[in-house]
Order: sequence, then structure tokens, then C-alpha cells
Amino acid sequence: MSSGESFYGGIPVFRGFTSLMDPALYAPLPDDWSVGVADIVDSTKAIAAQRYKAVNMAGAAVIAAVTNALEGREFPFVFGGDGASFAVAPGDLESAREALAATAIWVREDLDLTMRVALVPVGAIRAQGFDVRVARFGPSANLSYAMFSGGGLAFADAAMKRGEFAVPEAPAGTQPDLSGLSCRFEVMPASRGLILSVLVMPARGADPHAFRKVIEDIIHLVDRSPDGARPVPSQGPPLKWPPQGLDYEARTKRGGPLFARRASVLAYTLFVYLIMRFDLNVGGFVPKAYRRQVVENSDFRKYDDGLRMILDCTQQLERALSDRLAAAAREGIVRYGLHQQDAAMMTCFTPSALRSDHVHFIDGARGGYASAATALKAMTV
Repeated sequence: MSSGESFYGGIPVFRGFTSLMDPALYAPLPDDWSVGVADIVDSTKAIAAQRYKAVNMAGAAVIAAVTNALEGREFPFVFGGDGASFAVAPGDLESAREALAATAIWVREDLDLTMRVALVPVGAIRAQGFDVRVARFGPSANLSYAMFSGGGLAFADAAMKRGEFAVPEAPAGTQPDLSGLSCRFEVMPASRGLILSVLVMPARGADPHAFRKVIEDIIHLVDRSPDGARPVPSQGPPLKWPPQGLDYEARTKRGGPLFARRASVLAYTLFVYLIMRFDLNVGGFVPKAYRRQVVENSDFRKYDDGLRMILDCTQQLERALSDRLAAAAREGIVRYGLHQQDAAMMTCFTPSALRSDHVHFIDGARGGYASAATALKAMTV
């Protein structure tokens, strides 16, 4: 298998999330690939200021910018709430570097946040005793997205936070191509009691087999319970006009003064709202099919050297998960963070509404993964 696009495209897609920890599903990245990582500096402060949507928009912007820079070529990526991680072949490295640099300055200028970005060679990761292995999970027949194991992403993230492998910001005024990035849907209130953000990482020196067992237990607890599910309503998330994310979407557009971009987005989102509200088939776009795909394509659980989930669940299921994780933490197997809130939110990347492979990133609407990560960092294990 070559180290180009054919490597990732050649990995078989697995469908059952309960198989997540099966090592046979993961293929090692070629040595000449690179891992990209990005996160928001002081995201805890931004969350405290209730800037949840801005933080999520910044994380999703990384994926949109790199995807567009690679002209839609498939590459593995994962959304982390206040950041993102991905991997690229050597032929795509410079395009990814430019996209990261442009996104970092856009986040500073348009979202008033600071984003760290880095590109770490896979060879450098393996030289430190870690690996980067990737699998492809298909939440539906429409698309697949990446899962990572081996400890390499965690190493790359820590290296980035130490200032290593940094990608400098692009010159002021540089605008990444964020076509397809939007956040038009309203927040999704919990229907079972609460929205739970779950983040589980291995403790330092933890036995890999014991860690795998804990993750499998957590997944089975959720899958076997009637009290925990995808936080996206079966009919799709609520849609209103004007959308809450109007200003953010306007800022993703290139060219012209901001007020003109706002006016353009306002007009376009009204057009979309009317189509969706009255189920009007326009050209090849079928609103009912799109809503179904939005639900099926929602990215509410993933694995990137640790388990991340956003669940709509009951207090009883939350207690069962908390008890299992607390026991594993006492045994030195995991570090974890849980965060409760009353709603979830969605940030969308839809390069084409006429295709079925649009992806919808889910996070908690009142702190989400960033708050779960704060709780995890507070652990002494």
C-alpha cells in the first residue's frame, strides 16, 4: 500500500462501535506521514465566558480548512471540541501546513481566540516509543471517519503544548477556505434528563489490556441501556431563522466587508430555512433525506487515544458510568472527565448538500469536551 491517499482509502470500514478496541481494525500510519494537531489556548476561560459556539467553530474550522486545501481527498481526522487532530500523506503536507497557518490567524482575528497548531512527523512520534494507528468507523452507510490508537496523538498534543513542531500563524488577514462550514441548527435539549460529555484516557503506565476492558465496559453500558443514546433528535435538530450561528458563518466567507457577508448569509439561510420548513424538493436536494442523514452522520462518539462521547442519558446511567470509571481510576487504569449539561450542539461541515457524506460534529452546549477535559486534568492519577 502506498503512503498516499490509497492508504487511508484502503482501510476497511467497521460498523459496530462495540468493536472499537479491536487492535485488528487499526493500521499503522506510514512513517512518512505527519500528524496535525490544534487546540484553543485557555479554552476553559472561553467556556466560562459562554463562548461554546466559538470554541467549537474553531475546532471544526481546522477540519474544513484542511479538507478544502486537499480538494476533498480523504484523510483521517477527529474533532475534539476545542480542537482537532488529523494525519496527512507527504504529498499533502504543505497544503495542510498552509491551511493550519491560515486557520490559526482566522481564529485570532475573527473569533478572538488563540489557537495552537502543530505538525508532527510520524517518524518523530515512533522515535519516542509511541505509535499512530488508524481505523475507519462508519456510523452510517453515508460516510466513515477516523479513530486513532497507539498513543501518538496524545504525544503530538503534548508536544504542541510544549511549543514543539509549531506551525506559525499566517500573515494577518489571511483567510482559509472554510466552504461548507456552518452552525445553523439550534441547540438540542436533553430528552432523557441530561447531556453527558465523557472523556476517558489511559492512566500513566496503565496496562493496555485493562484499559481496553474498561473502554469496552463503558461502551457496553451505553449500548445495552435504554437510557442513553445519540443526542440528536430522530427528526433532526431544531432549525430557526435567523440562525444562532449567523455571525460565525458570515465570518467564514471570503471577500467584502463583514456587513455584506452577513447580509448574504442572512438571505441564503432564509432560503434554506423555507426549503427545510416546508419540505420543498429543490433540484436534487430532498429535505427529508438530508435530515435523516444529519442524524445518521452525527459524530457523537469517537476514539483518539481515548474515548470521547456526548450522550443524552438519565441520571441512573450517568451514575453507572461514573461508578465504573471511578473504580478504574482507583486501580490506576484510567483518567477521566465527565461533564453534565442540559443540551448538546452541532457544528456542520457540508461540502455539498447534494451528497450524503456531510459530517456533523456534536459537543455539549454548556462546556462539552473542554469542561470534561478540565475535570480529567484535575485528577491526580
